[in-house]
Amino acid sequence: MNVRREWLEKDYYESLGVPKGASAGDIKKAYRSLAQEFHPDNNPGDEAAEARFKDVSEAYSVLAEEDTRRQYDETRDAFARGAYVGGPGGRTQYVNVEDLGGLGDLLGGGQFGGLGDIFGRRGRPGPQQGGDLETELRLSFHEAISGATRSLTVEGPEGRRDVQVKIPAGVSDGARIRVRGKGKPGFGGGTRGDLYVRIHAGSHPLFERSGKDLNVRVPISFTEAALGANITAPTLDGKVTLKVPPGTSSGKTFRVGGRGVETPKGTGDLLVTVDVEVPEQISPEQREALEHLRDLDEGTNPRSHLGV
Repeated sequence: MNVRREWLEKDYYESLGVPKGASAGDIKKAYRSLAQEFHPDNNPGDEAAEARFKDVSEAYSVLAEEDTRRQYDETRDAFARGAYVGGPGGRTQYVNVEDLGGLGDLLGGGQFGGLGDIFGRRGRPGPQQGGDLETELRLSFHEAISGATRSLTVEGPEGRRDVQVKIPAGVSDGARIRVRGKGKPGFGGGTRGDLYVRIHAGSHPLFERSGKDLNVRVPISFTEAALGANITAPTLDGKVTLKVPPGTSSGKTFRVGGRGVETPKGTGDLLVTVDVEVPEQISPEQREALEHLRDLDEGTNPRSHLGV
């Protein structure tokens, strides 16, 4: 258990103006209100406000984390009702808080064993890593594909601060990016926690993404499907030509290698699905040609395999 001297000296619930049994939401709400009221930016040159801001920030850094809050409560409860500590010669004796001398004795040294004996170890507590923070970031389709560097405003125990986040190329919607050392500050010289950024990538009017692959639908004419043709399809950085063989049916998909999303794990493909487009209006000449084709098809039934 990591215990700090300040835990025995300060009532963090009182600092935030909440009862000991307050919910995590109430604690966060109280902190935000007080932090905004006493923030140095809102009170330039006011040393008392600055000190109050640091006080509420310190209180929130302890009470906001479930494990740290539990340790804080257990520590103060133990000393509020007295605790068993090691006495001279290894004897055990019952001590009330009022009977203890300075906190220097309490935290190790003097005639008592100190906090180390009470909680199972001697000496000062070691460093404790700070907690993690999480936020969200919305990117355009192209930013997610190409990568970007964005500045985020993150709110933590110290108030608001700006963090530069590098988004790797090819990040997918819903991805969770870890930014090391940008979370909450540690205790006792411990390192900061991490910042996790949840990505929400926008859509594209033409392309749909599936992992590293891109999907696009391209219309073709009846004659191109029946006779075959070379058609062009859009890509992220231009266009590509592909061959549609004779007798291609609507909904057939062609794969164009290496024209998908470039990611650290490789580049995907472009999947081109063709849709045979039937014109709503045709000229007299087209009608005549189609009627002639219908006559040539007389006697064939494309639904014979259905038994109809």
